[in-house]
Amino acid sequence: MEPLFSVTARDCDWSYTKGTGAGGQKRNKTSSAVHCTHRPSGAHGYSESSRSQLDNRRDAFRKMGESDKFQTWAKMEMMRRTGEALEIERWLEQEIRKIKIEIKVDGRWCEVKAHMLVDDPDDFKIEYLAELNT
Repeated sequence: MEPLFSVTARDCDWSYTKGTGAGGQKRNKTSSAVHCTHRPSGAHGYSESSRSQLDNRRDAFRKMGESDKFQTWAKMEMMRRTGEALEIERWLEQEIRKIKIEIKVDGRWCEVKAHMLVDDPDDFKIEYLAELNT
């Protein structure tokens, strides 16, 4: 079975900084700390746990992949590629049609018409019409 998609180091932006804390002169004078940012999701991973830049690259990539932001993006990407996102979008379009927007005009609530404008934010409300949800 072929994977839906894969994420590699080429999908990320990498930056390197000097490490901090204990570890001696090598850690404080070389750019061994690594930032990994996945471009499509914006997920970020950072590592300075090792004096080795290569080890920190691997660790930063792993942390990026385990982040909530990346996990959410991966789920959305899977749904998009399998067609589930399209089904959800169609369902949402149907549900949005069930929303009724009203404004207060002269003390009475009236359904919004395209030409109506509201000045006071307390004079409008949105209701979900549950009785249409069948």
